[in-house]
Amino acid sequence: MTIAVLLKQVPDTTAKISVNGGRVDENAVSKWSFSPYDEYALEAALQLKESAGGELFAITAGPARCEKLLRDAAAVGADNLVHVSVENINDLDSTQVQNLLAAAVQKSGASVIFCGKQAADTNAGSTGPGVAELIGASCVTLVSEVSSDGGEYTATRPSSAGHEKVAVSAPCVFAFDKGVTEMRRPNVRGIMMAKKKPIETWSVDELGVDIGATGVSVDSHSPPAEKPPGQKFEGAESVSTVVGKLRDEANVI
Repeated sequence: MTIAVLLKQVPDTTAKISVNGGRVDENAVSKWSFSPYDEYALEAALQLKESAGGELFAITAGPARCEKLLRDAAAVGADNLVHVSVENINDLDSTQVQNLLAAAVQKSGASVIFCGKQAADTNAGSTGPGVAELIGASCVTLVSEVSSDGGEYTATRPSSAGHEKVAVSAPCVFAFDKGVTEMRRPNVRGIMMAKKKPIETWSVDELGVDIGATGVSVDSHSPPAEKPPGQKFEGAESVSTVVGKLRDEANVI
């Protein structure tokens, strides 16, 4: 069995984001990390590989900095690392990226694909369903756990009654919500081995994909409005004023 997990490198949730010239200044981002839902997908893919056997491909698309993401995936157990080299990844729309990832999945030979339900930067939530459509696979979203029984895979996901189990066969795509288990942390041996693991770099031309022109035009990025400064009140005589503000301005009572 060959498993693929689709990973995206995004600014860390603790990193400060600045806008320069109407665009997010990526050069000013101090730390890049896994998109959080991708971590759950990677851990679930590792668990499936360990329980059912096979090999695991970690696949990402983006500029050269994404190689660190792949090294981090190798440190926790990914067998093969694939970098779809696209320096201008932010100039592509979701459909173009999905075409690249679908082609990489097919070239890897994977029939079971894991990904996060949405990326932390765009929150589009289209990668899993889009890749599934392109490769002719079943797709289960909002997954928290996957198990295997022979050639059938069972995914656990929320339902109106609590939780439901959905059984599918390969090829299939699982888009993960928050999983049952947090991503494992690498040990020293894993980190050292990851430094030596080769990364396969595939260009758009090598994948044989005609991504066409983007269908999305971004006018500009802008930071959110600054929050107004806090207010401080002292003394019992301020109680009525505070209550009025909590009721009329903050809408908390």
